[in-house]
Amino acid sequence: MIINKALVCEEFFDLKTRLAGEILQKFTNYGMKIAFIGDFSVYTSKSLKDFIYESNKGNSTFFVPDEKTALEKLSR
Repeated sequence: MIINKALVCEEFFDLKTRLAGEILQKFTNYGMKIAFIGDFSVYTSKSLKDFIYESNKGNSTFFVPDEKTALEKLSR
């Protein structure tokens, strides 16, 4: 699944709300891969940057700049 960052509420990117963790856990539980596309450099939270970095090292959740990169990541 590919989701444009513009379609996601900002609370998702505030890790204190735990929204991202809860939603992404559901995708993991059901064996689905997901990629968010957009510019994530606008966020200054170190914890969010670490979360994005660690997610991109895995194989099920990705935060990437464009659809082409998302398709490459999801097809692996």
